[in-house]
Amino acid sequence: MSPQKFYLGDIVKMKKPHPCGGNTWEVLRVGMDFRLRCLTCEHVVLIPRVKFEKGLKEIITRGAEAPNQD
Repeated sequence: MSPQKFYLGDIVKMKKPHPCGGNTWEVLRVGMDFRLRCLTCEHVVLIPRVKFEKGLKEIITRGAEAPNQD
């Protein structure tokens, strides 16, 4: 099984909410670490890929860099 692909600009929903109450995030950086921006309060965090993948609930929308799924 290959690892799931993530792209810049993806909007994702996490299992645990941010302290501000929001649980939707925009992906700003992908790699071994993920940089995410909370869409509720605009706070930016950097978390390891493993923690990101475990905490991911769903991908709401794909970013502009994602290949088209026709």
